[in-house]
Amino acid sequence: MMYFSTDYVFDGEGDQPFEIDAPYGAKSYYGQTKALGEEKVREWVDRHYIVRISWVFGLNGHNFVKTMLRLGKERTDINVVADQIGSPTYTADLAILLCDMLQTDKFGTYHASNEGYCSWYDFAVAIMQEAGLHCQVHPVTSEQYPAKAERPKNSRLSKASLDSAGFARLPAWQDALKRYLKELGRA
Repeated sequence: MMYFSTDYVFDGEGDQPFEIDAPYGAKSYYGQTKALGEEKVREWVDRHYIVRISWVFGLNGHNFVKTMLRLGKERTDINVVADQIGSPTYTADLAILLCDMLQTDKFGTYHASNEGYCSWYDFAVAIMQEAGLHCQVHPVTSEQYPAKAERPKNSRLSKASLDSAGFARLPAWQDALKRYLKELGRA
């Protein structure tokens, strides 16, 4: 069984990457239910992969990159949160890793996101630059940009479990963004 989980299972505190065995501390209902799902998978299924991902973007569905592209065409400036740090995850890169995992019996818990860390603000600035959009991006705090659910300020996930199992890490998020924008252009 492969179960997809999230950085939201952690409390989002500090500035160090969360290891796979860090204690749960979910602050949102979403994070709490994902943590409960992880526990049930471990309890019910011996042969499982639990893969925690964050900040997902890909060709299908809504995502942050598509939202920034739309706003970059509609507006001259936008505000984006700068105090939440994590790693974007490109679905095309993730799919390759998942296929590699499924061909092994290296069951366990893994963190899988593209390499490198950034804030949502950094990500938005990179999107505008790569897309050639002239929208000014202004950094704001989480408190200045309230959301329905509290988002973790620290979404850094350690990839040490990938290394120890011999799985290749996903490419840098900047490279993933460039390839994704090319993919969107062809779609």
